[in-house]
Amino acid sequence: MAEQRQRALSTSGEALYEILALEKGATHDEIKKSYRKLALKYHPDKNPDNPEAAEKFKEINNAHATLTDLSKRNIYDKYGSLGLYVAEQFGEENVNTYFMLSSWWAKGLFAVCGLLTGCYLCCCLCCCFNCCCGKCKPKAPEGEQQEFCVSPEDLEEQIKKDMERDGETPIMLQPTNVTEKTQLIGDSHRSYRTES
Repeated sequence: MAEQRQRALSTSGEALYEILALEKGATHDEIKKSYRKLALKYHPDKNPDNPEAAEKFKEINNAHATLTDLSKRNIYDKYGSLGLYVAEQFGEENVNTYFMLSSWWAKGLFAVCGLLTGCYLCCCLCCCFNCCCGKCKPKAPEGEQQEFCVSPEDLEEQIKKDMERDGETPIMLQPTNVTEKTQLIGDSHRSYRTES
């Protein structure tokens, strides 16, 4: 199992071509032709007593599926099976970013920045100290009121008080004796005509 896992995460990008008996960089038509030839040779219906043929047939199908998909083939050609694994885990659009961040120079840059600043979290801590709490918290300009939150209950109570003070009382209940006639038509009768 460990040997199979090691092979699955190779970075050479040649194993799938070897399964189809092709050179790296083969054309789409060459891949298709080789796949058909090998699929007929190792098909489980033609080799019912050979379990190795069934395994070989699965490998051939996997190689064909990967190499005929243009985006998977590009990833495989650049990064090998490890690139396909990363694409499966993080998405095809993130493969280049993953390999860029896992390169030796990116790791070295991260280490150097950490050593030069003294800690990796100093920027975050400095930002929190300056903006969120303490003496460095930004103050509102003079003449402007600070924003504050009001609960909905307090706001509703304030609106009621303001309306009562102005002589208006808010409607708290729906009328109980409302009929359809009084609601929709009222005292005047309306008629609608359509010309046919």
